Amino acid sequence: MELSYCTNVHPAEDLDGIIEQLDVHAGPVRAAAGLDALGVGLWIPADTAAVLAADASARGRLSAALERNALTLRTINAFPYRGFHDDVVKLAVYRPDWTSAERLRYTLDCATLLAALLPEGASGSISTLPLGWRVGWDADADAAAEAALGALVDGLQEIERRTGRTVRVGIEPEPGCILDDVADVVAWLGARPHLTADGLLGLCLDTCHLAVSFADPTAAVAAAERAGVRIVKVQASVALEVTDPSADGTLEALAPFAEARYVHQVRARPAASVPEFAADDLPEVLAADPAWPTDRPWRVHVHIPLHATPAPPLRATTEVLRAAVDAVLQTPHGRDAHLDVETYTWTVLPDHLQPDSLVEGIAAELRWATTQLAPALTLPAEVTTP
Repeated sequence: MELSYCTNVHPAEDLDGIIEQLDVHAGPVRAAAGLDALGVGLWIPADTAAVLAADASARGRLSAALERNALTLRTINAFPYRGFHDDVVKLAVYRPDWTSAERLRYTLDCATLLAALLPEGASGSISTLPLGWRVGWDADADAAAEAALGALVDGLQEIERRTGRTVRVGIEPEPGCILDDVADVVAWLGARPHLTADGLLGLCLDTCHLAVSFADPTAAVAAAERAGVRIVKVQASVALEVTDPSADGTLEALAPFAEARYVHQVRARPAASVPEFAADDLPEVLAADPAWPTDRPWRVHVHIPLHATPAPPLRATTEVLRAAVDAVLQTPHGRDAHLDVETYTWTVLPDHLQPDSLVEGIAAELRWATTQLAPALTLPAEVTTP
């Protein structure tokens, strides 16, 4: 897997801002991590993606910024549409959903610009939302999403014919969405084999989301493989776990993670013959009456830095990341998947998890990945202008 880090941690809504991210953050991160070259997973808001898809000179500016910072582009995060660093994002991150023409157009714009900027001989990947948020979804919405994803596959095929470059899109399951976990994606795509037949539409495995679902990583990856759902991208991330919620100070330890910008879904480990305990955001758990059960672990959708060690009674689900990467590597196309470090939460983490600088924090994650996940990783040998 080729290693990259995702730029959705940085706010930028236009091309100048994205280029500044590369010069001020991504290039220095690469140097601080001690790497001669590094992959970067761009987040490009919809309006800027449209400009880059249509304007070769704009793509040239972006390509030059990548080259001078010794960065390669293999993957794009096209989950957030725009405004990912607004003061309050919450459920807006799931709009527009896959029933809309805007979502299809945005994703194809990202595929067009990615195909133009890929290194010679490389394939690309794009991650996208799991259809939409579950509230209000019905059979008509499901049919519209299926049609839109069919049009996406047609568009990806056309890009491949026109450019000779392959760009794949991975649906990224997330708690609370229509496709809540890997099993949901496998079932939904498995029932629609026309969407996955040529391998252009598959799965993006976010290992924080995987952990929150309490799914077994090895079994989840095996199920995708059996269903013919290709894993095109792995988002390297870890969740927050409360192993023993009965421990003193549990709610006080969680409280600093309940912030205003992003949703932080919570799940309790499933248990036989008891109700499911699921919350769409951490404040619901902190204020729950009656309180959540304390006889089994809880996991929270908070992207914790890969190298971080939260203080007890909290911990990070690093073992899920390791197991997922190992399992993906066993699949026929596992080494072609892209491994993107996606800790977008740096700006909202509690003070005790903040680094001296964002550059050093991200560099520390990459150093951790290159040592702890070393057998899985490759790094760009050189950077060349497309």
